[in-house]
Amino acid sequence: MNGTDTQERVRFGHGIVPARLGSLSFLVSTRALSVCAVLIGLCAVVGVVSLAVGRYPLTIAEVLQALGGGAEGIQRTVVVEWRLPRAAAALLFGAALGVSGAIFQSLTRNPLGSPDIIGFASGSYTGALVVIILIGGGYLQVAAGALVGGCLTAALVYVLAYRGGVQGFRLIIVGIAVSAMLSALNTWMLIRASLEVALSAAVWGAGTLNGIGWSQMVPATAVLAVFFIAAAFLARPMRLLELGDDASRALGVRTERARLSLVVLGVGFTATVTAAAGPISFISLAAPQIARRLTGSASVTMGASAVMGAFLLAAADFLAQHGFTLFLGRETTLPVGVMTVSIGGLYLIWLIIREARKGV
Repeated sequence: MNGTDTQERVRFGHGIVPARLGSLSFLVSTRALSVCAVLIGLCAVVGVVSLAVGRYPLTIAEVLQALGGGAEGIQRTVVVEWRLPRAAAALLFGAALGVSGAIFQSLTRNPLGSPDIIGFASGSYTGALVVIILIGGGYLQVAAGALVGGCLTAALVYVLAYRGGVQGFRLIIVGIAVSAMLSALNTWMLIRASLEVALSAAVWGAGTLNGIGWSQMVPATAVLAVFFIAAAFLARPMRLLELGDDASRALGVRTERARLSLVVLGVGFTATVTAAAGPISFISLAAPQIARRLTGSASVTMGASAVMGAFLLAAADFLAQHGFTLFLGRETTLPVGVMTVSIGGLYLIWLIIREARKGV
């Protein structure tokens, strides 16, 4: 080959370009980048609008001024102390749930393989309920209980589904069964608890961002930051596992170790969000699949799922806070979990019908 041939540009396919970050080289889809850029812009718009709308309305300019540190008094208090933690939580927790859903849907190779369906969210809820009802601990204790509950549930499902390896369909079926038993246990604990504790736990169990402040956001952000860094390192093994165990081993992946690490990571994302805001359903289910269809990728990806999850939860929380006021003229605030269940239920029905038609 002559010099001209060696310098000839390699074609990687339509919309795929090579990129380099330090010593790392990878391929980037221009369509995926465009979709993520648009979603990030929409997240910013929803976030700023949610900071402006409320009983104490503000203009966008006033919100930006408060965020930039140029406001004092009630304007700064409303934006920075009252509304910003909730808006930031919606974006951060949505991104975490999106990544968690992408992990489990990739491992199970099934669009129904999310922590909501498999039962890991129920396990986190059970662990948190044990602390709330039986021990009466604070936020850190509830967070630890949710993490332990989620990990124990994941271990149980993993062991029951393991037969010389873990197959996606078996994992989903076992997870649904374990989730049903845990839901019954959660209901029993709520019935046995005192009325005040049961009502508080039930409201929290619907999934809500009401009352989220910096005292909850700071530790949750620190924990999730570690998980996001770990997710970046496990993104490549996750994609290679989709090729099958034999192919991934040939490419240098320790399959069971990588699979177990991804399960622990996905449970960690779900448990952390559950500890702070309760079990928020269907974001993990819907975000990866919607992102995959928008980006046109062959499978779910962590980055696009994270951005889509952030947008879905931020939009759902805005509607939960202000939907009745905007559309019906009534000031009614709903837990965000009620909104995500309503939207996610319709999505789940559509997904089941679509999968059933594919099998015909």
